[in-house]
Amino acid sequence: MEKSEIRKLGEWISQMSWESMPSQVQEAVQLRVLDLVSAALGAVKDPLMEQVISSYGQRYESGPCSVWGRTERFPAEVAAKINAMLAHTLELDDVHPASKTHGSASIIPAAWAMAQYLGKSGKDFLTAVVCGYETTARIGMALGVTAHRKKGWHATSTCGIFGCAAAGAKLLGLDAEQTISALGMAGTQSSGLWAFLGDGASCKVLHPGHCAACGLDAAFLAAAGMTGPEHILDAEDGGLLKAMSDGYDLSKAGAGLGEVWEILNMDVKPYPCCRSVHCIIDAMFRIREQMEKEGLEISQVKEIRVATYQVGYQQCAVSRGCLEPQSGMDAKFSAPYGAAAALLFGKVTREEFEPEVVANPQLRALMEKISVEPDEELTKEYPAHWGCRVWAEFTDGKKMEVRVQDPSGSSKNPLSKKQLEDKAKSLIRAAFPGKEGEIARILETMAEQENMPEIGR
Repeated sequence: MEKSEIRKLGEWISQMSWESMPSQVQEAVQLRVLDLVSAALGAVKDPLMEQVISSYGQRYESGPCSVWGRTERFPAEVAAKINAMLAHTLELDDVHPASKTHGSASIIPAAWAMAQYLGKSGKDFLTAVVCGYETTARIGMALGVTAHRKKGWHATSTCGIFGCAAAGAKLLGLDAEQTISALGMAGTQSSGLWAFLGDGASCKVLHPGHCAACGLDAAFLAAAGMTGPEHILDAEDGGLLKAMSDGYDLSKAGAGLGEVWEILNMDVKPYPCCRSVHCIIDAMFRIREQMEKEGLEISQVKEIRVATYQVGYQQCAVSRGCLEPQSGMDAKFSAPYGAAAALLFGKVTREEFEPEVVANPQLRALMEKISVEPDEELTKEYPAHWGCRVWAEFTDGKKMEVRVQDPSGSSKNPLSKKQLEDKAKSLIRAAFPGKEGEIARILETMAEQENMPEIGR
């Protein structure tokens, strides 16, 4: 009898080792951890997260696991949940485009907390993170990016919980059968919907938080002897793929393990907003450059048309929050806003999502000249390419056209190692302003992950 896809995953996870990975995977996972931890540190002073952490502090006794950039310590599942919410707050966590998942936001916090709880080494931690990345990406690809998203599911959440269970199982040293059970129990807890987008609710960060905590719990329960369904993906009655997608491909869940490393196919986000807006921001920077060369002013913009893939259009150009953003969260998921900010300011950083900037009259006036539409050709290319086309027309009759096939930071258009390190430094500095010694210590620690005798001690 042919093995189930979950069994393929469970057996591979249980047998994985640091030494069996290619050197490029070993290097990539350490960069992924640096990128994610710095994104979380950049959010430690976020007002909502400060209130959230305070709430958990009132409800839970101190534990062995740390919150990044803070002094509080919690039980493993709680620390993992908080760090995962921090990691997703700034919308700067990496993306696996073929599955549309921000897996790192939950996987790395879950693995860190479990490794810290168990006193595991850096190599143990990093191996577990790779298991999480490979698992999350494959579950997402099996669900089918467009079909899964069109049913309203948030893949970062629905798929991330599998990766967290995989990482937890690896660190606990579970055998193949126990790991299969952990994955099955993760699947039965899989959840997360895009409803927050309609009214700008701030609970999106809860999704990776839920993954991290519940994924670890699934691993702990499997270790305790509880069993989960091996056929969680394909059961005739209650199989996850059929329940969550009209275009799934079961075979992708266990394909290419140990041969194709999806952690090498990650997009790194240079701008703190929805990844589907990044190609548009890149295009608008090019338009701005052309305008500067030809001496054109913003006031001379007559009309800007943006065409993008269906999922990007649905996610960032349809809801009222997208079209008339009232908050930074709305603006992060607004294609017209991202386009206008890039053209007007020549940069898209955290500053451009502050309330006073979102309300900027000149920016709002420019947004009214920007329209977004779905494009059949770009939709066919997605998710292999997250691209767009932009046409700009000016009052003097001049016209410009720009095509972006792959946004900056993608595996096809990557950031340099220096750009990655500069991004990390700027985010860590936001957590520790003026404390150059602490910043240097964190960067040194992140550079030596592989050689840590124990994580977080």
